[in-house]
Amino acid sequence: MAARGSRPAFGTVPRWVVIVAAVGALFVLLPLVAMATRVTWGSFLSLVTSESSVAALLLSLRTSLAATVLCVLLGVPMALVLARTTFRGQRLVRTLVLLPLVLPPVIGGIALLAAFGRQGLLGHTLDVLGIQIAFSTTAVVLAQTFVALPFLVLSLEGSLRVAGTRYEAVAATLGARPTTVLRRITLPLVLPALLSGAVLSFARALGEFGATLTFAGSLQGVTRTLPLEIYLQRETDPNAAVALSLVLVVVSVIVVGLTLRTGPTLGLRSGGEPAARSTGAP
Repeated sequence: MAARGSRPAFGTVPRWVVIVAAVGALFVLLPLVAMATRVTWGSFLSLVTSESSVAALLLSLRTSLAATVLCVLLGVPMALVLARTTFRGQRLVRTLVLLPLVLPPVIGGIALLAAFGRQGLLGHTLDVLGIQIAFSTTAVVLAQTFVALPFLVLSLEGSLRVAGTRYEAVAATLGARPTTVLRRITLPLVLPALLSGAVLSFARALGEFGATLTFAGSLQGVTRTLPLEIYLQRETDPNAAVALSLVLVVVSVIVVGLTLRTGPTLGLRSGGEPAARSTGAP
């Protein structure tokens, strides 16, 4: 018998909510467990270490890392502008920045092709200069960046708004230059959200399929990432497709675990005030 005044196992959450949550968890886990049961474990190692599989995995990792770097380089300034400035049309700009979150990836690939293809808006000029982007490894990186960038911007902008501008204002009144404030105060304050957004961007880039196929094609060793390899293997060798899918699931679990470890939220003091001990702020 539970001691008087002890906290219930599920706190104040109604039991029916717990039951529905369990059903939702089973809905997510059951397909993954079912996929694991379809793996031919006796030939698993040979299936995932074939030349095409290894090439696809390495290409996915390289391009996803490059896309993540681009997301950080472009996304941090975008999040800062959206969170720390006010200008006419800001809501429209935010909507357009986050649009890839809801766009079907194939449409993103078509848009990229219209911009950077050989007959595209910029692609024609680049082609004259001898630069071809479409159906190259660069196209893979751009496609992954296009779909992954909103994840970093959304995560970082929200964290910047929660953090407020108190410490930045104090630093400015003490004579710190804007770049110094950004480097010494703002970025350290939202570092957990930045890391979380970067990891989420990497995960989204790693699993990208539609935009990559449309904009970059499927050339082994050049543009055929692991999701594309799984799709092709599904038609010719279902066992290999399942094995490679399990590899991608394992990598994704590791990425999600890293995201949860970094944490998307700021540490808060007992009074709800953002902690800034690591920033050097007063």
